[in-house]
Amino acid sequence: MSEGERELWLRVSGPEGRLRSLADWLRHEDGLRGRVRPFQSPPAAGEMGGALDALAVAVGSGGMGAVLANCLSTWISQRRSDVRITVTTRDGRTVEVDGKGVDPQALARDIERLLNGDEAEGHSQ
Repeated sequence: MSEGERELWLRVSGPEGRLRSLADWLRHEDGLRGRVRPFQSPPAAGEMGGALDALAVAVGSGGMGAVLANCLSTWISQRRSDVRITVTTRDGRTVEVDGKGVDPQALARDIERLLNGDEAEGHSQ
């Protein structure tokens, strides 16, 4: 991560495999290429590898929050089942995105508030 960038953590609730699907989607977005990495918890005793828990996305200024919000909105709108994404900062502030009728502009504002250190007002729907 370069100076001026922040890391946001994305977690997905819903059917299994959704987080991997989101990771693939974000990695193909030009504005986010090279900025998305998986976070896996350490393997439990007897397991060969840890589970994919979250995605870490390095974002900075210059509209990166809007790029991420648009990608998330498009990805959510193409899912057939209920999905919820939680976007979290390193200091624990969060925005929850409900897959039912997500508003890309409201999501972009919420992500920008997280990036700017302001408290997000409510949750994006």
